Amino acid sequence: MGQRELADVLRDLAWTIHRLVPDVAGIEPLPTSELAVIKHIQASPNITVTELARQLGMQQSNASAAVRNLVERGLVARERDPGDRRVTRLTPTQKSLAEKDSIDTVWSGTVQTAMTRLTPEQSAALEAASGALEALDQALHTEYPGPGVAQ
Repeated sequence: MGQRELADVLRDLAWTIHRLVPDVAGIEPLPTSELAVIKHIQASPNITVTELARQLGMQQSNASAAVRNLVERGLVARERDPGDRRVTRLTPTQKSLAEKDSIDTVWSGTVQTAMTRLTPEQSAALEAASGALEALDQALHTEYPGPGVAQ
């Protein structure tokens, strides 16, 4: 398989995973974009909306809308930066942290279930490629940091 075909497979796989992500158990269903946002805020507490949008490659207006919905659901809190009161930082709430396992399961459950249908060799090949896929993700974030970000 060439690089072009690999890129096509990865794009299709990412779309399929996002499309098939089931509802989170125990909390109201979250759209895929909000799941990505809450997962990122949990991993990077005290991030600003601008940083969040840049790091996720989202338009700032879309990131703001997702954050607004997550604040309304009680999953994210906005807090003023004590060093600069003009800056608002995003933190996961206790409710969000309590639901973290469920949110993580949403992301991984679909893939884990599908992997049970693969041969042991196919599963091993995917697991062996995880480091390279992480490196590719980082390279893409470095090369294309997001909309409106100077390179």
